[in-house]
Amino acid sequence: MRKVFTTGQVAKICKVAPRTVSKWFDSGRLKGYRIPGSQDRRIPRESLIQFLKEHGMPLGELEDEVVSKILLVGVDNTLAATLKQRLPEDDGFQFQIATSVFEAGVHAEGFHPDCIIIDTKIGRNDALQIAQNIRQHPDHKDAILIALIGAEEGGEDVLKSKGFDEIFRKPFDMTLLAERVRRLVAERKASY
Repeated sequence: MRKVFTTGQVAKICKVAPRTVSKWFDSGRLKGYRIPGSQDRRIPRESLIQFLKEHGMPLGELEDEVVSKILLVGVDNTLAATLKQRLPEDDGFQFQIATSVFEAGVHAEGFHPDCIIIDTKIGRNDALQIAQNIRQHPDHKDAILIALIGAEEGGEDVLKSKGFDEIFRKPFDMTLLAERVRRLVAERKASY
């Protein structure tokens, strides 16, 4: 993960001429610093992301680092709405919802989620199949898998052995789930 960009690299991300980036820098709109003894400019990642967001510009290649993508599988509407409220889009979270193994696979391919939350009420075998498919796919094997299981449901060891990182037994504290997702995704992104 690049921490500092040249004006040429910023120009490529923003799809503008390097001179335009130099003007943004020189006017103080794009924060950064000059290399001592030269005219070369450097823009820290955080400054670039802030600039892009402030001006409504697409994040381009930076999006996967900035946006945290959560795939909800078999999750009821109330739970989905609560998670979206606790992990808002303003904080960089995006959600997709799947109701079947097939939809989960389609969304995993197109959405590239950082975290997949699967409610085992869709069927324990379906939940295990999704986990197996995710863990075997090279592009998704590092995704965080969280299982939501019923109060009387057992077999936590089986779920863990099939690749689930966390298991939440119903009823559970929604705030705790949201904070755990936030922390796990942040740790995953920091390890890139």
